[in-house]
Amino acid sequence: MRRQSGAARPPILVLVIGGAFLLLVASLVIGSLTTPEYPAFALSAAPPAIVGDSLVGPGTYTLDASATDRWRRFDFGRNAAVDSGPWDLAFRRFRLIAAPGGGIVDLGPAPFDSVIELPAAGYAANTGGPDTANPAVGKWYAYSMLSHLLTSKHHLYGVRTPRGKYAKLELLAYYCRDAGTACITFRYVYQGNGTRRVAP
Repeated sequence: MRRQSGAARPPILVLVIGGAFLLLVASLVIGSLTTPEYPAFALSAAPPAIVGDSLVGPGTYTLDASATDRWRRFDFGRNAAVDSGPWDLAFRRFRLIAAPGGGIVDLGPAPFDSVIELPAAGYAANTGGPDTANPAVGKWYAYSMLSHLLTSKHHLYGVRTPRGKYAKLELLAYYCRDAGTACITFRYVYQGNGTRRVAP
């Protein structure tokens, strides 16, 4: 009896592994055959404009971060993506960094309007290496094996700029209808007067 019981175990294990493999293959095939519906965000086109010491937002901004060989920079002080001059955040594909001298802190999955004042400490600088990233942001997204899409975990982040200003940020989407993949949309409030209050 013991020999029969022992002999029956390997085939059951093989069946379980085989079934799991077939489910994985089926999910990959289904995901590759379905056409994803991208969010209805459009690339932002407003030119840079100096905002001074005012409170900006809440607003949303969408930029094309699909280039693999360059960072797409955003300057809160000019309320736009910029190609030259000072900047506060930069995006490349799914990565996000703070400008040198700035930092980012993860505030967790909180409602956007619930954060009124940002913390004074805890802002992380970028890590070095060829795949530069900011450790506070890390994997801000979840990956679906079924759809093969990245979706936001909807964490809030505090940003301290190199000029000592503050902003709160939520990464909303990795796709848009204009550019497809690596089209980053984020929601933000920027406080230009140097205080940590990020609400009216």
